[in-house]
Amino acid sequence: QAKYLAQIILVGAQVVGRAFMRALRQEFAASQAAANARGRAERPQSAAASRIIGISLQEAQQILNVSNLNPEEIQKNYDHLFKVNDKSVGGSFYLQSKVVRAKERLDEELRIQAKGDKEKGRKAET
Repeated sequence: QAKYLAQIILVGAQVVGRAFMRALRQEFAASQAAANARGRAERPQSAAASRIIGISLQEAQQILNVSNLNPEEIQKNYDHLFKVNDKSVGGSFYLQSKVVRAKERLDEELRIQAKGDKEKGRKAET
């Protein structure tokens, strides 16, 4: 009987292991597909900024709670969230770091847009 019990446990572990690996592969494939779709949706410079800073434009907008790239609104929300998450008032250094990264990403996107607008202006002149 111990032999049969061991076989049942072994077969059960194999089934669970295979199911886990299949789920892991599917999750990895879905993650890759989402990353590729995000990369195609962004302009090349914007996608590069996302990779360098480590945060997407959409994620940065969510963190700072801004819907459009308005520098005044970005700065106002950044100041508020940075102050609220200060460690001296019981905040979290991790959250404060996320706020800083989000601001850097949005500032970079504003710079990219300004550069693109400047290039469009030069092309219109010629």
